[in-house]
Amino acid sequence: MSRPPLLRLSGLIAPLFALFVAGTAAAQPAVTLKITTEYPATSMPGLGVSTFAEKVAQKTGRRVVFEPSFDASAGFKSGDMVDAVQARKIDAADAFAGGVANKYPLFAVSSLPFLADSLPRAEALLKAARPAYDRFLQAHGQKLLYTTPWPASGIWSKKPVGSLDGLRALRIRTYDDISQSTMTAAGAQAFNISFADAMPRIAAGDVDAVLSSGDGGAGRKLWQYLPAFAEINYAMPISIATINLAAYEGLDAAGKAAVDEAAAETEAVQWQRIRSRLDENYKTMRSNGVTIDTRVAPDVMRGLKAASAGAVTQWQAKVGADADEILKRLDGR
Repeated sequence: MSRPPLLRLSGLIAPLFALFVAGTAAAQPAVTLKITTEYPATSMPGLGVSTFAEKVAQKTGRRVVFEPSFDASAGFKSGDMVDAVQARKIDAADAFAGGVANKYPLFAVSSLPFLADSLPRAEALLKAARPAYDRFLQAHGQKLLYTTPWPASGIWSKKPVGSLDGLRALRIRTYDDISQSTMTAAGAQAFNISFADAMPRIAAGDVDAVLSSGDGGAGRKLWQYLPAFAEINYAMPISIATINLAAYEGLDAAGKAAVDEAAAETEAVQWQRIRSRLDENYKTMRSNGVTIDTRVAPDVMRGLKAASAGAVTQWQAKVGADADEILKRLDGR
């Protein structure tokens, strides 16, 4: 028995409407956002940016796409990135916290000398500092996505730093005001400059040493100029990835959830990745002729620790209540 015309028509309308809705959704353009770092794609921050972008794309079926750029090719160094994200000159960025600290001293905490010189200590310090980071970034129009740990900072140099006199002879690139003052107090000539700005000066010979991790130095192939590395375990600093709040709020609920999930997963990956990164870096460095000193001369270490003795107090004086809160949380008080 044939159906009445109206029922036949309604039977056709339903699938046609479904096709129309699906076609409309498919035709809607993806949201494309840009995320940048001043470090190479193979560095820890570079790997974090790529991991985050891939995870967001997977979770949203490419409805939200983050386009990454590396090596400061977007025109921003770490020290500029908080302001650039706030002004939405870039949608999101991964900035080395030490570089950010040159303008906003709160972020110097992860690179304070000998405060976090092991992975468990660095994890505890991040937990203690995160509420202050969140408040600061919220006030500057952005949201913390994830953090990336760096291997412990050491000294890259032309010749092994075998004595305190060797340390004092260095013209060394440092990464924030405190590391510059520490190296200056130890007797070296110190320059607080970004990696991007340091490379031409290293190549020219104006700078003959760098305070950096094996990771940062390996990513820049520092062995071409500085084939010695001293494992002083100065600090285990972090990089912070943030997104402009308007860019984030402009996403639909599913997009925001995907970004949040991807950020949490990326942070977990990065803090797991660091566990094997040091061995990988040392293998790469040795294969490129780097001499690695894991037993730094005692007088060098004594000189560095004496030079850094007031660093935490100086940082507290600059930052105020947030610094006091972080140190209390770190010590469990």
